[in-house]
Amino acid sequence: MAGQQRVYRARIKSTRSLEKIFRAMELIASSRISKARQAVASSTPYARAISRAVSAVATYSDVDHILTTEKETVRRAAVLVVTADRGMAGAYSSNAIRAGEQLRERLTEEGKEVATYVTGRKGVAFLRFRKREAAAEWTGFSDAPRYEDAETIGDTLVEAFLKEYEDGGVDEIHIVYTRFVSMVTQQPEIVRLLPLEVVEGTEPPAADELLPLYSFEPNPAEVLDALLPKYVNSRIFNALLQASASELASRQRAMKSASDNAKELIRTYTRLANQARQAEITQEISEIVGGASALAS
Repeated sequence: MAGQQRVYRARIKSTRSLEKIFRAMELIASSRISKARQAVASSTPYARAISRAVSAVATYSDVDHILTTEKETVRRAAVLVVTADRGMAGAYSSNAIRAGEQLRERLTEEGKEVATYVTGRKGVAFLRFRKREAAAEWTGFSDAPRYEDAETIGDTLVEAFLKEYEDGGVDEIHIVYTRFVSMVTQQPEIVRLLPLEVVEGTEPPAADELLPLYSFEPNPAEVLDALLPKYVNSRIFNALLQASASELASRQRAMKSASDNAKELIRTYTRLANQARQAEITQEISEIVGGASALAS
């Protein structure tokens, strides 16, 4: 019985230590999530505005730009998967990886080669475990991305898009990230960055779909040359911010659940330890009573 009490006390001690770690990580995620949500709210209008500007230039001009023109034969597609650098965030990284794998399977079924680009150590570990090479990988900024990080990724992807297929170039660029909806809901999202989808058609668009009219100086081609890299970088930066907020929200929720489970486990071990102590006391009383009875007889 004494041995059982020692086991339960050791488990209670270790579980309390884990509960403190879970609680600390929950508080850290809670303190950072507000700043991450503000960053998402600040970057989203700019990303939408530059997307509309690029769409307007591409739609209302007759320029066949390489970044807006669909290639006749798509042989290789680039897929950027945004994951976390650290764990303890529930199913955040696994959901993004699963969405990336589903996109990879779909592109493969269409007869396209897939070049995987990944951010976050979880995505890198996933590829290495399956002995698959990444075209490029970036780590160390999943919970606090900077625009410089998005610019580095965007420049790499645009450079690959501008290369010929024989030189390792790609014909399409897709990004898989987790969109922040609320503190409870985060959804994996798949977006095709390039080539840019141009709005075409004879029917007039709806009132809320009207694109702004621009005058192009010096000419639409040079405007697209200047806008499209900024468009790619801003979309990637917004995706990284969305993923960062989603990661922190998932970690805060996961650590809250883990902390509650640790408290419940401590209560269970405490009850078992008390039962073992009571059983030991009862056994000692029985032995004393039995010894006294034996002496009396």
